[in-house]
Amino acid sequence: MGLESADLTEVTPTERRADSVVALRRKSPDDEPEPVLAVIVEVQRDRDSDKLWSWPLYLSSLRSRLKCPVMLLVVAPDAAIARWCARPIELGHPGMVLTPLVVGPAEVPVITDPGQVAEDLELAVLSVIHHADTPQGPEILEALLTALHNLDRDQAGMYADMVRAALPGEIWDHLEKHLKTETYEYLSDWARDNIAKGKAEGKAEGKAEGKAEGKAEGQAEAILTVLSARGIEVSEDISEKIRKCHDLDRLTAWLRAAATVDSSDALLDDIS
Repeated sequence: MGLESADLTEVTPTERRADSVVALRRKSPDDEPEPVLAVIVEVQRDRDSDKLWSWPLYLSSLRSRLKCPVMLLVVAPDAAIARWCARPIELGHPGMVLTPLVVGPAEVPVITDPGQVAEDLELAVLSVIHHADTPQGPEILEALLTALHNLDRDQAGMYADMVRAALPGEIWDHLEKHLKTETYEYLSDWARDNIAKGKAEGKAEGKAEGKAEGKAEGQAEAILTVLSARGIEVSEDISEKIRKCHDLDRLTAWLRAAATVDSSDALLDDIS
């Protein structure tokens, strides 16, 4: 037994980032929406013992920052991993036990009907994430993209990018290969337009270069759309910096971070 320092600050800041945070707010007397509940969403595909320590920290940190109740929702596409994630985490203090809320494949239906997708888009997104690597994966994604085609362009793009960010690259590549041509066109209207523009310009500068430029522009617009959908203001300087970037790896990292950052400044600082 020995006494430890009572200083609870971290001398060396550690980067800890959840996959996504959803805050439910209501209007307050001063017209500033105040948070009433926050949900931390984590996509977990493997056992990671470090999460037994970081998940409680996520909750306490967000609760302190937003000053409202917080919950942890773990999305686990694999049934065995879902069971592992659902185990109670003893924090040590009497009565303090964190039991994550877990959504596994058993809790998420397979949705292949575009009409049903339109009725519950969030559940349809979970259906893609949980069942993407099953034989029905392409059909599930087809249904989602078909329904998204009837939405506002920015809103549809936000849902499409959520799926793209949550799926491993190899699974996404597999799904793309099995999409019908007309459905694939729904994937990202602005990306398609920019890729087409890039191809046209590429006739003079080379098709490969044109495709790469078009893809970069599409990624940049997707980043700005996600930030806008989350209500995060983006200055003209940052918007220009994102649009002028042609590093696809950096743009992909920014797109993933756009789902969780608190500000556009933090987006660039975290990835720079």
